Amino acid sequence: MKSIFLLLILNVLGFSFLQGQNELSLEYYLPEGMSYNENIPTPESILGHPVGKWHISHDKMVWYLQTLAAASDRISIETYARSYEDRPLLLLTISSPQNHQNIEAIREAHIKNTNPATAKEVKIEEMPVVVYQGFSIHGNEASGGNAALILAYHLAAGEGKAMDDLLQNTVILLDPCFNPDGFHRFSSWVNMHKSKNPIAQPDSRELNEPNPNGRTNHYWFDLNRDWLLTQHPESQGRIEVFHRWKPNILTDHHEMGSNATFFFQPGIPSRVNPNIPTKNQELTYKIGEFHAKALDKIGSLYYTQESYDDFYVGKGSTYPDVNGCIGILFEQASSRGHLQQTENGVLSFPFTIRNQFQTGLSTLEAAYNLRTDLLKFQQSFYKNALQQADKDNVKAYVVKTDKDNGRVRHFMDWLNRHHIEAYYSKEKITSEGKSFPEKSLVIPTHQLQYTLIKASFEKYTTFNDSLFYDVSSWTMPLAFNLDYAALDKRALGRNAMGEKMQNSLATMPKRKIIGDESDYAYVFRWDEYYAPRMLYNLLKKEIIAKVASQPFGIETAAGFQDFGYGTIMIPVGNNQEQFIDKATLKSFLESESSKNGVEVYALPTGLTPSGADLGSRTFERLRLPKILMIVGKGVSAYDAGEIWHLLDQRLDIEVTLIDSDDFNRVDLDSYNTLVLSHGSYGLINTLDLQHWLKKGNTLITMRGASKWASDQNISNATFKENTPDENNTVRKPYIEVGRELGAQVIGGAIFEANLDLTHPLGYGYSTANLPVFRRGTQFMEATRNDYAMPLQYTSNPLISGYVSRPNLKDLENSAAIVVNGIGRGRVIAMADNPNFRAFWYGTNKLFLNGIFFGHTIGGATLENRAKEKK
Repeated sequence: MKSIFLLLILNVLGFSFLQGQNELSLEYYLPEGMSYNENIPTPESILGHPVGKWHISHDKMVWYLQTLAAASDRISIETYARSYEDRPLLLLTISSPQNHQNIEAIREAHIKNTNPATAKEVKIEEMPVVVYQGFSIHGNEASGGNAALILAYHLAAGEGKAMDDLLQNTVILLDPCFNPDGFHRFSSWVNMHKSKNPIAQPDSRELNEPNPNGRTNHYWFDLNRDWLLTQHPESQGRIEVFHRWKPNILTDHHEMGSNATFFFQPGIPSRVNPNIPTKNQELTYKIGEFHAKALDKIGSLYYTQESYDDFYVGKGSTYPDVNGCIGILFEQASSRGHLQQTENGVLSFPFTIRNQFQTGLSTLEAAYNLRTDLLKFQQSFYKNALQQADKDNVKAYVVKTDKDNGRVRHFMDWLNRHHIEAYYSKEKITSEGKSFPEKSLVIPTHQLQYTLIKASFEKYTTFNDSLFYDVSSWTMPLAFNLDYAALDKRALGRNAMGEKMQNSLATMPKRKIIGDESDYAYVFRWDEYYAPRMLYNLLKKEIIAKVASQPFGIETAAGFQDFGYGTIMIPVGNNQEQFIDKATLKSFLESESSKNGVEVYALPTGLTPSGADLGSRTFERLRLPKILMIVGKGVSAYDAGEIWHLLDQRLDIEVTLIDSDDFNRVDLDSYNTLVLSHGSYGLINTLDLQHWLKKGNTLITMRGASKWASDQNISNATFKENTPDENNTVRKPYIEVGRELGAQVIGGAIFEANLDLTHPLGYGYSTANLPVFRRGTQFMEATRNDYAMPLQYTSNPLISGYVSRPNLKDLENSAAIVVNGIGRGRVIAMADNPNFRAFWYGTNKLFLNGIFFGHTIGGATLENRAKEKK
């Protein structure tokens, strides 16, 4: 009896001396009593080592799974997307050979079940259930991806009636690695640092990746926050697969801190998104019973209904919940490398793989046993959605689309990716005191995606709980800074909706030069999203360009036109002096206009009937941005990655990334713009930085970097002190400390700020009130200098999301951006991140304006770098 007890304990803890014998054999993972087809290759027979001895690299994963698929008539394999590093994202469709012969008909019948108009045509009792099993969306949470190899082999080679019944009644969509780039990066790190004699000490270099680490994709994004946002190719491909099949269960295999055990959903009951049906959570609980049974059988510790929630619908385990599916999160305590000492003993990598594999099996067992329940739930989900839409006073949302084709097109792409139907309005619409012109987008709520629409368009300021695992708001039209309104039946009218928006991804409207070849100048407005990309390409070609700091009006081939602050002017004569002839200039402008969706006007004269003439000194010459950004130790990889992605991937603007440890060795004179994202910069030589600034260069700081710049007396921004309430002497229960502290966190909410449209940082905006996404509780004081604060939070700033009353009070009328000068240089301190998760398009231009126009900010509007104290 004692020996049995000892073996159970060792099994729970995954002790290292078991690794040499049991944990590196295939039998350690596989269920007892099942036979396997010897003609199906095992992972070891292809890879040359057993699963768990090394962290599998992504290329080896692809090699084995392609070999496996070729050997099995139960598997078809496809590449549904490619990562930024051109790695394939694989999807294995696994089912019985009989089902494979009819797989498209099965898929079509399954889709019919999700539409009340066609659901009567299918027979649920004869339909297979569809299960999407996904792994390692965080690349350094590798036990999931390694377990996927074992699971794929088991399903391909397993023999017996139970396996035959499972495959006949189930279509399994196995996605072995959601994040190939991060997964591969992490495997390289841990494998290159593995010792012959495994080291379990948490201090080991193997167990401590540098920043940025393998969690993220190529541009350092957390792909598990991108299911709804779909800003990256990995997510876009995955969402296409999801809606192509509309699975009944989707599992998302993760890892957590090494001192934990194993978590599976349901999560915290009080933190479920209100748009998720109660029946969803009931089925989640039923499925959880199968996981508990599986983990009990092998003696693995676990927990549920703690730590994690189902509130933000942009995560892999929650997005399915508002799409008629059951999303399941798994969190395995991480070994981080091959072996690690933890509070629960020595945790081995094979042990973590086995837990992931076992819950992969329990998911399939649950799906098989609950097949009709899951299919009926999916059918009723969409039927109920339409019924709720009928009862909802909001019959549609209308979105204004008459400005900035770039942002509008990206918004339309987002709608299309999530199968949200939209129409162009046939007439002017008025609602909520706003007027929307003809050709605005109308998104009716009476459609299959009603639940997702409500979760994405509504604003929420009251909540059942004050704690959130992630952001508390993500209202999508606000992210794109598109004016929108809810429409009731009267406002929508009978004839408001006209032509349906096409389902294919939106394309940028082709633009051309308005007017003939000019001998004098060309101009284009700054309000288009891709105008910065166009300007950068002009400056890179050494074409002279100037920015208007005053509005003007002039006659064009399209009639009289008003041009606002930030209009870009390209003088023909000056560029000819730079050996750029008129024909070449026009041809290049035509190409850039078409590529970026920016209208260019040819002007025959510099004399304007209103406003500044084109030769006025209010037109300031622009320089090519030469951008340096510090990354690495002490710097938020997320924030830095968002900047890198925006500049490099979206706008084709070059940015040099330098490790924080190397900054003091850099020749700063090679750059004119330095960007410091959220982080700590204690190693920077501030004297060298100030000397560089005095030469006329620009420093842009965000969030924690702005606080650092303030502390170093580089930025004029001052930050409010969080002072405790000294009058509060009431003792509180110890158990409440976590909840009270958590309630003071701003994990992510939307606030209103007021923008000075005449300021260079406000160029290209048409309305002063701007929705800003904010995380964190560092608040900048309003400045005494009326001109040094181009963006300021309003007196009633909350638009959507959770914020505590003390934090809201601190935010009211606080500064969102503070600008000051050091010599001829400019320091632009931003309280927030204007590039959040690549989807907050509406504030990107604030950051880009700092890059292109920061050096033009007039010295007369700034005070010296002495601190401003209230």
